[in-house]
Amino acid sequence: MTVLFLIIGAYLLGTILTAAWVGKLFGRNIRIEGSGNPGARNAGRVLGKGAFVLVFLGDALKGAIPVAIARWLEMGTTVELVVLLSAMIGHILPVSYRFRGGQGISTYIGGLLLFHPLLFAGFAAVFLLLYPFIRSFTLAGFGAIIATPFLACLFPFDHLVPLLLSAISVLLIFAHLKDLMFRFAGRTGKNK
Repeated sequence: MTVLFLIIGAYLLGTILTAAWVGKLFGRNIRIEGSGNPGARNAGRVLGKGAFVLVFLGDALKGAIPVAIARWLEMGTTVELVVLLSAMIGHILPVSYRFRGGQGISTYIGGLLLFHPLLFAGFAAVFLLLYPFIRSFTLAGFGAIIATPFLACLFPFDHLVPLLLSAISVLLIFAHLKDLMFRFAGRTGKNK
């Protein structure tokens, strides 16, 4: 029962879109400006570096807090990743915003960093190795996200950990692909 409450609580925490609240502080609606994405990158583009930092930290905490609570309750690594996944689903598909949320990267980073700093270091290393060659934050990020479940196999985790990290990777890629397809469709429409 405690695990169920944690999962539901993590989802509800995830539905609090930091960018929307920071936008209100600036008197702006981040969901209709810039790319319309309620995430740190769009907040930075529209509102400046300070907003980027606030939104990134707020969204990262949404991933870190459920992991921290699961660890404090000694639930184990599997539950820690399940509640991280739940928080990310809340951020990407928030019921309070008609299931139109952010893309989940900041929430993932915060949760992964607290879950296992060395695994996070591996994720960051893959990103930093790929970026100079690809010159795209998104594609280098995809590479790091895809590599993370494989990197997890280098650590003495339970066999479910790589599987859950794979599920998280699929969720993140889905969230980004949806946005990329929307942008591509918009550009194609303008060219007609």
